[in-house]
Amino acid sequence: MKILFVGGTGTIGKKVTAKLQEKHELVLAGSRSGDVQFDMTDYRSIEGMFQKIGKVDALVVAAGGAYMGPLAQLTEEHFYQGIRSKMMGQINLVLVGQHYLNNGGSITLTSGILSEDPIANGTVLSAINNAVNGFVVGAAGELLQRGIRINVVSPGLVEDSAEAIGSYFPGHNPVPMDRVVNGYIKSIEGIQTGQVIKVY
Repeated sequence: MKILFVGGTGTIGKKVTAKLQEKHELVLAGSRSGDVQFDMTDYRSIEGMFQKIGKVDALVVAAGGAYMGPLAQLTEEHFYQGIRSKMMGQINLVLVGQHYLNNGGSITLTSGILSEDPIANGTVLSAINNAVNGFVVGAAGELLQRGIRINVVSPGLVEDSAEAIGSYFPGHNPVPMDRVVNGYIKSIEGIQTGQVIKVY
């Protein structure tokens, strides 16, 4: 398969792309690195990126961020940062990318454990992750009319990030990276659609 992978240099992306490269053709896209650079918060930039790449068999997104901070200090703009990046960035990649996916292709997005297991200072991410999950569930039926599957991988605190950010996740058990990678493989190579693939 020809797979467009957005966010291949991140903590999760590096491990997933290493596994995918064993049997698939990868096109890596990112804001500052990869085979093609683009801005996932800009719809026109997404369109331009797909025009350069052309048709693909799968789209995988392991990119996008959101603000972390105490609820008492949150403003509307703090939410919009995550909406533009992790929420609408991923959604717009699907809205544009569906027209560049070959029939029978697949889409894999990324949310996270905070959608259902919140932490202090994580309200924005909880909201954004739930929005991404809801989009996938809602979009799956219509995409299936073209034989295109869509899922979202929702990882817990990943092993490779535990040392850096584990203090924000008290009592959370780090998830081994091979389990996280397998969540993406399941979405890309499996038969499921409209699923939130939880890797906790």
